[in-house]
Amino acid sequence: MSIEYQSAADALSVIQSGHRVFVQGSAQTPLFLLRQLAKRAPELRDVELTFITVQGDIELDKPEYADSFHINCMFVSESVRKAVNEGRADFIPVFLSDIPDLFRKQMHIDVALVQVSPPDEHGYCSLGVSVDIARSAVNTATHIIAQVNPRVPRTHGDSLIHTKRFTTMVYHEEELPQVDYGAKVGPDELTIGKRIAGLIEDGSTLQMGIGTIPDAVLKSLYSHKNLGVHTEMCSDGIIDLFEKDVINNSQKRIHPNKTVTGFAVGTRRLYDYVHDNPAFVFLDIDYVNDPHVIRRNPKVVAINSAIEVDITGQVCADSIGTTQYSGIGGQMDFMRGAALSEGGKPIIALTSRTAKGINRIVPFLKPGAGVVTTRGHIHYVVTEYGVAYLFGKNLRQRAKALIDIAHPDDRDMLEKACFERFKLF
Repeated sequence: MSIEYQSAADALSVIQSGHRVFVQGSAQTPLFLLRQLAKRAPELRDVELTFITVQGDIELDKPEYADSFHINCMFVSESVRKAVNEGRADFIPVFLSDIPDLFRKQMHIDVALVQVSPPDEHGYCSLGVSVDIARSAVNTATHIIAQVNPRVPRTHGDSLIHTKRFTTMVYHEEELPQVDYGAKVGPDELTIGKRIAGLIEDGSTLQMGIGTIPDAVLKSLYSHKNLGVHTEMCSDGIIDLFEKDVINNSQKRIHPNKTVTGFAVGTRRLYDYVHDNPAFVFLDIDYVNDPHVIRRNPKVVAINSAIEVDITGQVCADSIGTTQYSGIGGQMDFMRGAALSEGGKPIIALTSRTAKGINRIVPFLKPGAGVVTTRGHIHYVVTEYGVAYLFGKNLRQRAKALIDIAHPDDRDMLEKACFERFKLF
C-alpha cells in the first residue's frame, strides 16, 4: 500500500501554543520527534507535555525551553527528574490504572506523539513495546503524529493502530533506548531474589516492578514450574525462563498461555523476542493494572521495590524526602490485586541500606516523603537479612519484625526508637 510521509517540520506544525501533547514513553519514546519539536521553541508558548516514564535525552526538559514547553508528567523518570525538582516541571500523583480515565474525562489531549512500526499489508502499525497508557492517549487525542521506525517490534494485543488514524507520519529509523537491569544485579539483590523465590509456589502468576531486584528474582526461579506472568512491565529476565518452560502461563485463569504486560523495557534481545510473538499480549493499562482483573488469577505474587519503609510498615517508593524520585506507578494496583488473589502474596523488596550506606528501614519516613503503599496494604517485606510478614500484626509486632531484617548495624538505633515510641525492647 502507498504511504505518504512528511518531514518532521511539516508534521509538527500541527502543534500550537497552549496545546496539551502526549508523549509515548519507555522504550518507545519518540526522541527524534522531540528533538525536532525543540526547533519550534521560538514560535511556541505554554505547550504542555504529559507522559509517564520516558527514556533518553528528551531535550525539552532543559531550562532554555521553559517558556515554550511545560512538562506535566505522571511519573518522574531519570530524564526529567532534575527539571521536576528544580521547579521547571510538574508531577501528577496518580495510580497508573487511573491515567486512561484521566485522559477520557479530564485531560483532553490535543496531540499525541508516538513511535510505531511500519504498517503491514493491511495498513496497521504497532505501538510496539509501550501500549500501557499510549492506547488510551491515541484513542482520545485530536491529532496523532507517528514516527515510523523499522526498529519498533510488532506486538500483539491492544497495540495496533491503522495509518488512517494518523494526522501525519514521519519516517525515521533509530535504535530504541535500551536498559540492562540484569547487569546491575549485585550480591545483596541476588540474596533477596533467592528469599523471594522461596515464597513463590509453582503455578504462581508474577508481577515484577522496575529495577534490579525483580531481575534478581527471575534469576532465582529456574527450579520452579508452570509460572505465569501478568505484569505492568517486563524485562530481559523473563526470556530464559520462557525458553526453559519455567514460564508457560499454563495455570492462569485469565489469558492462559499468554504473558500479559503493559510495556517492556530491556535490551534489543527483548525487543526481538517479543516481535510478532503470540505468547505476549500488550494491553491497555486500565485493564492490566485493574486489581479486580489481577485478582482473577490464582497465587499472584507482586514484587515491588521501595526507597524506605518505616517501622510501622509505611512504604515510600516515589520520593527521597521532598525530592521527587519516581511516582506512584502501578505498585498499589498490584499490591492490592495480589492481596485479593487466592493464595496471592504482595511483596515489597529492598536492600537494607543504599549503596552509600544509608539505612532504608527507618523509625520515621523522611519529612516530605510520600506513602505509596499504606500500612493497611503491606504484607511481606524482604531484605537480604530476611522476610518480615506484617499483615494482621500490630504496630509493636511490625516494628520487631522489621528490625529483625534491618542491617545489623542499624538495629540498635531502631530498637531505641521503637522503645521510645512503643515501649518495646
